[in-house]
Amino acid sequence: MEKKQKRVYKVVLTGGPCGGKTTGQSRLCTFFENLGWKVFRVPETATVLLSGGIKFSDLSAEEAYKFQENLLKTMLQIENTFFALGESCTRDCLIICDRGTMDASAFISCEKWERMMGANGWNSVELRDNRYNQIIHMVSAANGAEDFYTTEDHACRSEGMELARELDYNAAAAWVGHPYFDLVDNSTDFETKICRMISSVCLKLGIDTGDRLLTNSRKLKFLVQGPLPSDSVFPPFQDFEVVHNYLQTNTPTMQARLRKRGQKGHWSYIHTIRKPKIRNQVVEVRTQLTHRDYLNMLAQKDDSHFTIFKKRRCFLVKNQYFQLDIYREPCHPRCKGLILLETYTSSEDSSVQKSLPQFLTIVEEVTGNPLYSMFNLSLREEWTTTKKFCHALQGPDEEVPGAVKANGIKGGLVSNGI
Repeated sequence: MEKKQKRVYKVVLTGGPCGGKTTGQSRLCTFFENLGWKVFRVPETATVLLSGGIKFSDLSAEEAYKFQENLLKTMLQIENTFFALGESCTRDCLIICDRGTMDASAFISCEKWERMMGANGWNSVELRDNRYNQIIHMVSAANGAEDFYTTEDHACRSEGMELARELDYNAAAAWVGHPYFDLVDNSTDFETKICRMISSVCLKLGIDTGDRLLTNSRKLKFLVQGPLPSDSVFPPFQDFEVVHNYLQTNTPTMQARLRKRGQKGHWSYIHTIRKPKIRNQVVEVRTQLTHRDYLNMLAQKDDSHFTIFKKRRCFLVKNQYFQLDIYREPCHPRCKGLILLETYTSSEDSSVQKSLPQFLTIVEEVTGNPLYSMFNLSLREEWTTTKKFCHALQGPDEEVPGAVKANGIKGGLVSNGI
């Protein structure tokens, strides 16, 4: 029997004041310890330093800059200590970071952040995308659960409601662009909020939780009509170059792909396997790769698929996290001009509609529509003649259009497929 590879999974728990971060960290730790994992909890560096008597109000602008720079250096060293322990651990290991490197960028200007990056040889792709497997932002109770917002029992917290909302937004905006960023809002009661947070980690790891963590979070996809408005119309965003390649697999019921994603010449690499359904749920397992591993696996490229090139724009609107995928040439003619908007939500349909970006022309929802599956979009053969077109993207009870249009695509939200 093939030996199971040990996993080390690094999660950042961040968020605004009174968002459930402390409780969530404890519950996440207990849940994974019960699964037999070793769990390390990295303390919040800012709290450690600020508890030593440092007050921002007493610092000059240059002192505040140097403090943030040294805070980040300290955070990196503390995290590296735990990361090394995780690698040497013989069991599967979950490392929970109480905030992470990009949180520091929420407290200084963009100009000073870039200055700090350059002076230390850092870049955002390494600090944000390659350093952690997943980011979870716990939205402050000041945004959607105001009756539960309090500053009691927290020695380092004194924020009023408006400041708490501002800090919450800045903390979320600092992580915009991470490939696996989950924003857990206050659309449910607190207990369900914590379960949604734990469930999001299990989903990324491909862990079947059965009925232990019942949530109603779902992935939505929308077809967007171009041309897009000017960049100035968008809220603060991060743009990435994304390249997808499908790989050969031993069975047609399994899909595998490589993703290369980067900014300014710095790249992160992910290998994703989409397994057959378990209990009517699609299971996807994602593994972060080195550049060398990526090149080696690229030799398994499936030539029946085009390489997919996209520009991916990530941004926040009304406390909702969005990814806008703009398909680029070279590609199959069916992908020319294609723009898809994607988000995760647990809100009711009416609330989702209100939260959609009003500055985009959204044609229709295409969730679960196989015509918008990237697997199908990348096929070299025409859909009317190929035997590889994948119809079964959702549960067995969902209707899938029987006829496939050869001259372009028309229809609603994309699948949970890869």
